[in-house]
Amino acid sequence: MIAIIDYEAGNLTSVARALRHIGVACQITKQHDEIRASERVIFPGVGAAGEAMEIIRREGLDGMIREIIAQGKPFLGICLGAQIILGESEEDGGIPCLGIIPGTAKRFQGTDIKIPHMGWNDISITRPHPLLEGVDTRAQFYFVHSYYPAPEKREDIIAMTDYGVSFASIIGHDNVIATQFHLEKSGRHGLQILKNFCGWNGRV
Repeated sequence: MIAIIDYEAGNLTSVARALRHIGVACQITKQHDEIRASERVIFPGVGAAGEAMEIIRREGLDGMIREIIAQGKPFLGICLGAQIILGESEEDGGIPCLGIIPGTAKRFQGTDIKIPHMGWNDISITRPHPLLEGVDTRAQFYFVHSYYPAPEKREDIIAMTDYGVSFASIIGHDNVIATQFHLEKSGRHGLQILKNFCGWNGRV
């Protein structure tokens, strides 16, 4: 069973639908005992980091997320989930986040690009990872975001994407991996990554 962490966001059901489409049992939950009992955990996200972190802390999910990651349970962040696992977000002058991976969620800058970055884009893989097995290197994925992950350590970057700036579109460390793009909206390539996550043991 996969636990989809419920922090009252709008895209939880679409992620659950994608998992059920590939035949994987899941539940949307904020109950700590259900998250502990799950085989792996997904934190999908849309919206603002400040609001998300407020709910996460109110529900005690910050400690729960750190606990299951420390246990080695496979953890997947999607979109906002790739930002809140960093140390902070530039949103509203600086929002403290979970600090799982050192780094900052930075806002796109410049007048020559549309913000938010919305639509299909490709990725450039910087290091191999089990979640990318069987994924076409020419595949494109669906993005909707105004901020992007900027890990402090190069080794925490798995793939890059260009949009006015070259930014990390997949990050990860040990049993944690996160995609800035929406897997549940990225067609067969997004579903392939979800399938790979469902069989991943958390080792790289």
